[in-house]
Amino acid sequence: MSFDLGPALLFCPADRPERFAKAVDRADAVILDLEDAVLPAAKAEARANVRSAALDPARVIVRVNAPSSAEFDADLAALAETGFRTVMVAKSESASDLDRLGDAYDLIALCETARGVHAAPDIAAHPRVVALMWGAEDLVASLGGTSSRTAAGLYRDVARYARSRVLLEAGAHGKAAIDAVHVDIGDLEGLQQEATDAAASGFRATACIHPSQVSIVREAYRPDAETVAWARAVLEAAATERGVFRFDGRMVDEPVLRHARFVVSRAR
Repeated sequence: MSFDLGPALLFCPADRPERFAKAVDRADAVILDLEDAVLPAAKAEARANVRSAALDPARVIVRVNAPSSAEFDADLAALAETGFRTVMVAKSESASDLDRLGDAYDLIALCETARGVHAAPDIAAHPRVVALMWGAEDLVASLGGTSSRTAAGLYRDVARYARSRVLLEAGAHGKAAIDAVHVDIGDLEGLQQEATDAAASGFRATACIHPSQVSIVREAYRPDAETVAWARAVLEAAATERGVFRFDGRMVDEPVLRHARFVVSRAR
């Protein structure tokens, strides 16, 4: 199992089937949302839309309701009638919750509550999990807070801690990490800064809530031409070197070569 869908993942409410095809066209993958984007009265209709969606399963993630919710079993029953096999589990709070999905799906565990972030090591170790994502607003709500950001628009300390913990636990278990959505749709500069930091820190993707965010995220994750040229050159030099060597005035060892390989992989 591996996560390789691309950096820009676009949420789409599952009760808006007229948006499905456009969302797939505009993003690297679409997240058909059965959870927060859908009102309780529209849940059944949303599941019917997922069952009938004629989309490429390789580019679709379905976000199901929390395992603790009354909607979870109905979501799984609907999924079983589709070809979609990548599932984002909202409000994942324990590895045992994920066992309920069986072996048919690749799982993206959304650690967006205090319990979920606390349980991130066990969740990341689950054999069906391919990626972890974190969420700021539900996290702060689970703590009894009112906002994940300061008046300046920056994440509060608790949100930064959760972001870092999810990234570290995902990496420790060889899984991908997905950065949270930037809820201020008009703040493209803030999104660009966060997505650039996410890519540099090791996140594999950033979730989007509006098509206008997709190009910003893609550009942030795409290494610039100068960096790609350096990466290719240092890898070429390494082929004739033994152990640590000097390149353009910089010491190069295996961690630097790993960085270079990842840059080249993102440039393709």
